[in-house]
Amino acid sequence: MATKKKKTYHWAKQTVAPDCRIFECRDYDDIKDFKRDPTGCYVLIRIEGPRIAVAVCDKKHSILAVFRGRRAQDIYQAIFEHEKKYRLAWFKEKTHIAYLGKELKKAELAIASGRRDYLQE
Repeated sequence: MATKKKKTYHWAKQTVAPDCRIFECRDYDDIKDFKRDPTGCYVLIRIEGPRIAVAVCDKKHSILAVFRGRRAQDIYQAIFEHEKKYRLAWFKEKTHIAYLGKELKKAELAIASGRRDYLQE
């Protein structure tokens, strides 16, 4: 059976739009720049054996749902699909969504390297 080659993109093959702008990003201050999600929801992430568990909590600190999976992408996909299916709005702040992805990847890498000392920031 022939396997399909995954198409990849490289910067060298792309053209640059005439109005393309380059932005030098300032350092993010974890304290001063932090914004809570306006929904009040937050996540707790931990490693459970070979899997990652994410608890979605409300502003009253109640766990609303727990998602478990092997990979970061599996988990955030499931969370966002659940939100959409049930018309929930747990995550409105884009920085909160980016944080979720970053922390899930850190947990995934900890498992892949055989470490169980993942600590959520």
